[in-house]
Amino acid sequence: MSLHVEASREVPGTPEEVYDAVIPTPLQAIFKRRHGIMPPIARTSEQEGVWGGTVGQTRRIHLADGGSLTETLVESDRPSRSSYTITDIAGPMRLLVSQVEGRWTFVPAGSRTVVTWAWTLHPTNAVTARLLPVVGMFWHGYARKALAEVERLVAA
Repeated sequence: MSLHVEASREVPGTPEEVYDAVIPTPLQAIFKRRHGIMPPIARTSEQEGVWGGTVGQTRRIHLADGGSLTETLVESDRPSRSSYTITDIAGPMRLLVSQVEGRWTFVPAGSRTVVTWAWTLHPTNAVTARLLPVVGMFWHGYARKALAEVERLVAA
């Protein structure tokens, strides 16, 4: 009933360098472009300290379309992966998705790193489960744009 989506991009740098450039970076620097129904991130709030260091850490993500959601860090294993859940979804996405499990992974590839961003989306009900592939289609475009920003961020 859930939908798993993921996208990868090879970027310059070691997993340590890429992880350190991506995980603590404010989300609005990575997710700044809309793709269809997927809005950019406007800002975050309710975050204590630098993101990514403490399992259980939370923050509220505010989207450009007025929606918001809560992100909770559930795994932090520098430099290989960082996992989180998204709950308390408010705004248009709440009609389709009840929860998201997300993960960033960083795998060495010679002198570069393969960055993978993945989501497992859980529908609000059986009817909306049939619409998740549409969300997934837009998510893939959103992910391509975000991973291009990751590459710019790491190369800077």
